Amino acid sequence: MLTAWYLHLKTLNHKPWFIAALVSWGIAFFEYTVHIPANRIGHEVLNLPQLQILQVGMSLLIFIPFAIIVMGHPIKSDYIWAAFCLMVAAYFIFRDIV
Repeated sequence: MLTAWYLHLKTLNHKPWFIAALVSWGIAFFEYTVHIPANRIGHEVLNLPQLQILQVGMSLLIFIPFAIIVMGHPIKSDYIWAAFCLMVAAYFIFRDIV
């Protein structure tokens, strides 16, 4: 979803907003065709909070390199703190499994 949400800010910034919206919706459609079945399969072994923390964790792992490499955003210590907080959240959500 990061691609659908943010890439247009860099690549389509010279186009009208509705063009960016159409492109983003097309990308999001593809991403949802993967995301929805993954949630259905994952829900067989994980509960809803675990699925959400897993999704947020994966988004953060993807967002940091995306922000730095693709968007050229400088790395901040806040990214490290956010990752730490997410690891703590993941511990509490998944501690019954481990």
